[in-house]
Amino acid sequence: MAVSSYARVLPSFECRSDPDFSGNPRTEKSESGRYSGKANSVPIRGWAGVGFGSFGLSSLIFRFPPNFVRQLSIKARRNCSNIGVAQIVAASWSDNPSGVPAATAVDAASVEISVDQTAVVDGGSCNSNGVQFSGLADLKASFLSSDGSIAVHAGERLGRGIVTDAITTPVVNTSAYFFKKTAELIDFKEGRHASFEYGRYGNPTTVVAEEKISALEGAESTLLMASGMCASTVMLLALVPAGGHIVTTTDCYRKTRVFIETVLPKMGIKATVIDPADMDALRSALDKNKVTLFFTESPTNPFLRCVDIELVSKLCHSKGALVCIDGTFATPLNQKALALGADIVLHSATKFIAGHNDVLAGCISGSLKVLSPVRTMHHIMGGALNPNAAYLIIRGMKTLHLRVQQQNSTALRMAEILEAHPKVIHVHYPGLPSHPEHHIAKRQMSGFGGVVSFEVDGDLMTTAKFIDALKIPYIAPSFGGCESIVDQPAIMSYWDLNQSERAKFGIKDNLVRFSFGVEDFKDLKADILQALETI
Repeated sequence: MAVSSYARVLPSFECRSDPDFSGNPRTEKSESGRYSGKANSVPIRGWAGVGFGSFGLSSLIFRFPPNFVRQLSIKARRNCSNIGVAQIVAASWSDNPSGVPAATAVDAASVEISVDQTAVVDGGSCNSNGVQFSGLADLKASFLSSDGSIAVHAGERLGRGIVTDAITTPVVNTSAYFFKKTAELIDFKEGRHASFEYGRYGNPTTVVAEEKISALEGAESTLLMASGMCASTVMLLALVPAGGHIVTTTDCYRKTRVFIETVLPKMGIKATVIDPADMDALRSALDKNKVTLFFTESPTNPFLRCVDIELVSKLCHSKGALVCIDGTFATPLNQKALALGADIVLHSATKFIAGHNDVLAGCISGSLKVLSPVRTMHHIMGGALNPNAAYLIIRGMKTLHLRVQQQNSTALRMAEILEAHPKVIHVHYPGLPSHPEHHIAKRQMSGFGGVVSFEVDGDLMTTAKFIDALKIPYIAPSFGGCESIVDQPAIMSYWDLNQSERAKFGIKDNLVRFSFGVEDFKDLKADILQALETI
């Protein structure tokens, strides 16, 4: 929605492609037909971020030579990180609401552009007073019925803060946002004008990615941060008061455990650690302590244990405790934690959400009320996501449903094959009936994920020999990307501990965590089977 329609008459300028252009404006067409002296009006509506004063005068006048407009439009589509004149012109020739034929526009020497400025904050449009409309993300995706379509179009299709004719969302590389006058700054401070103000507080490109995730999770709001650990630590610091108490589970990402065990106690925060399936232990912890938050992964890392999110939420809410589920292994497609009763769902967007092993990011989604203190803490801590990383997440999410479908299928089929193999002792995968929480996973998940953990028949070095014999996967510490990745947790994540210390966390020397990419199932199957034959 347009906040105001205004423009200022600027001195006209002309552009030529030849290097000897002196800069002197020409008002008449040369014999070569290089310039035209006539102007055609092509208004642009709703372009956000025009840096001109609100003087209420007629228009902006730009003069361009033939072909320059067409070339500029093409360049603007290819590289929309330059949010300036190129974007104004590119958008004008594609939308062309005045009905001027494209050929006429290209031949014009001067173009009259009428500019509307749109103020946007957190992905919402603003009314005439600059106040953000709420619930815009839901409206944008309301006509889509499947997660696959939502992942492609949410946050973009029906309008985004950056108005452009480009199909892809532009990258807005800026560290700050300006105010035209002090009065506008005061309006912003008093809530009458919308702006991001500073890059740490938000970015138009990042907002598109956040809206896309919110649409998939069914959340009112999403916060993207610089990494999954950043999201976890900021969330815990914001929601658990000094001297508070949290409940977490035994199986979890090691760095999360380190933060809970070493950093939170400095603020007097205590933690009760329970088995993911031990609801009696949860009831006891809730009865004996004033618990602020229950925080766990589901499925967990690396044993893929599953928590009954609906039951946990009912128990915690009855005692006034919040529930946060780290759904990184599940993805928003396989599991809807908020719909099951959780207050917050957290992801390492580095993994399946971005999906290409090329970006670090974390996100938390939930209601505006619950996320408000987290947002405040995030602005203080400063773990802002780079807009280029936000663009990679947007791009990656457009194929999220295709990738997850392939990874779900491959992982389940390989888990069944591995479980039957004589050189594999045990397989950890929620899609198998042998998994301790298979009944829970069947009830609350639509797919079981692309990661399978298993124990081979051998010691540390035998397991390493198996991994080294694999030809397709990379040996790396991440998961969820297009490329398959394998690691031996005893070495990759716990090598600083001795064998007995690793055993306290259930980490055996023969444990393998295999993240299946989008390679063909037959190739992955053949590779794993040939590697098992080497041990």
